[in-house]
Amino acid sequence: MISIKDVARQAGVAISTVSKVLNHYPNVSEETREKVNKAVEELNFLPNSVAAALSSKQAGRVALLVNLSKKTQVVGEIDLQYIQGAINKAMELNLDVITLFFSMFQNRTLEEMIRYLKSQSITGIIIYGLTREEETLLELIDSSQFKCVIIDAPIVNENTSCVGIDNLRAQYDVARKTIEENNCKKVLYITGKKNGYVTDERLHGMEELTKELGLTMMVCDGSFSELRSRNITLKYGKDNDVVVCASDLMAIGAMKALTEMDIFRPVCGFDGIILMGYVGKQMNTVRQNFAEISAMAMEELQRLMSGGKGRRVGTAYTLARMKYMDIIC
Repeated sequence: MISIKDVARQAGVAISTVSKVLNHYPNVSEETREKVNKAVEELNFLPNSVAAALSSKQAGRVALLVNLSKKTQVVGEIDLQYIQGAINKAMELNLDVITLFFSMFQNRTLEEMIRYLKSQSITGIIIYGLTREEETLLELIDSSQFKCVIIDAPIVNENTSCVGIDNLRAQYDVARKTIEENNCKKVLYITGKKNGYVTDERLHGMEELTKELGLTMMVCDGSFSELRSRNITLKYGKDNDVVVCASDLMAIGAMKALTEMDIFRPVCGFDGIILMGYVGKQMNTVRQNFAEISAMAMEELQRLMSGGKGRRVGTAYTLARMKYMDIIC
């Protein structure tokens, strides 16, 4: 059996240095880190902590790769639901799971990312919050080195599936309901993150709706930021009949701005987060079960790891008004 001593000998460094690299200590030079990782890969070394974790599990290990939001000080409720759903399903399927974050791979090359994931015995990855800006991650998916399931991004190949709702249709549905309930003609639409797959799909839904109903629409980049949405609404809310937001947090920001201006405009959001129930103003939203979506993604990843081919898996959504009595327990 290959030991840490063998890795140190192969890399030409001390055993303590190998330990620092494996445990991601910051005070190790990039040159040394590369030598150790290369030795790990050449010897197919599996750290004891990983080996122990896998001893009673199926072959391979699953990584949850999460893009934490930096646009709000609110704890990421959606991310927590995703993680909870995936871990619960992984336990049921007897799969070992670790949680990683996009920030851990900033400025890493594709080769470095692959080497790291393989050193952790990763064979499958579920990716949350992918945008077109994550070029290295997109290269990782294309490399076919790992089985992947992407949440809410329409990427499918032999080794990759995508799981999520029809964002175009969901945005169309919730906006139409709000507009028709209030007989609106001029729409202020606040979009999500630039280069985001869900942002584009939801915008296409709004474009389809405004064309169909003969509406006028002003589109502003909200970047999924409550503050940015508030400022946009303060500037343009009075000149439009309705504010449609691509997320609930942005809808909350818009509603707060309208309250400050002491004017009424209907507002609708997207996602169905619990925080909507505490706002005091009922707003239409698209409600998703994020834990269930993530559990479905874990099941899909197991199917891929068992030899299945990539595909698109649709999930359900409902239109709702979040009420305080519906969310307390």
